[in-house]
Amino acid sequence: MTARTVRQRIRARDTADGAGVKLRRSLGQHPGARLDPFLMLDEFYSDDPGDYIAGFPSHPHRGFETVTYMLAGHMLHEDHLGNRGDLKDGGAQWMTAGRGVIHSEMPQQSAGLMRGFQLWINLPAAEKLQPARYQDVQADQIPRRVLPGGGEVVLLAGRVVMEGVAATGFFNGLDGRVFSTDPIYLDVRLGPGEGLGLGLPAGHHAFAYVYEGEAVIADEAVEAGVAALLGDGDGVRVGSPGGARLLLLAARPLGEPVVQYGPFVMNSEAEIEQALKDYRDGVLAV
Repeated sequence: MTARTVRQRIRARDTADGAGVKLRRSLGQHPGARLDPFLMLDEFYSDDPGDYIAGFPSHPHRGFETVTYMLAGHMLHEDHLGNRGDLKDGGAQWMTAGRGVIHSEMPQQSAGLMRGFQLWINLPAAEKLQPARYQDVQADQIPRRVLPGGGEVVLLAGRVVMEGVAATGFFNGLDGRVFSTDPIYLDVRLGPGEGLGLGLPAGHHAFAYVYEGEAVIADEAVEAGVAALLGDGDGVRVGSPGGARLLLLAARPLGEPVVQYGPFVMNSEAEIEQALKDYRDGVLAV
């Protein structure tokens, strides 16, 4: 195995989005803070309803995919196609905006903890105008692997080898969908002193985002709130002296131009202008 090393760190920054939801953004905080095909990673985490209660009212997207993973809380997703889904503790949603989707994400609680992540993954040019689609999955449907030391890996997407044993996540696995970027999305929860070796496809871009404790990734300490971009290789080892929780993500890069204007991600300025025109004319998602 050729071990990946940490080649860059991106510290999350406090920001706000939607109607004022407070969050922390690592990837995507500026155009240079991306990792093809990953565009953005937001973490939201608060027990103050003032930080999240306004939610994300109806807004458009075109040209990429979003993955929302809810650790705690209750969020209602609705879109122009009539889809409606309740995202609750431990659940996830994968949405392919494609040609266009107009949707909302609104809290269904007036108090308590709201915690989770939203990830944006780019689509290849040939697939940016495909019909929109999405799927919700509840926590009890998502595969998990208990580790020998008492930790756990939540397998949201992709196929990965853990200590020599292959495992498959819900998306790419149980739901049967095929993704051009062949994404891997894991929530790794390590107990004190626990370690784990993971095989990742050579050629995939990969990063880890530590969201609790301090993790040791490729022999380097990485604290909470930091995205560690990994170098080339076909595996990585993660551990933690005191216990940690981290997301581990990998996907096949697209190698295509990225032109982003807010909720639209295309390959050229002309395509962005067309998306804006389609939205103004009411045909973005037709």
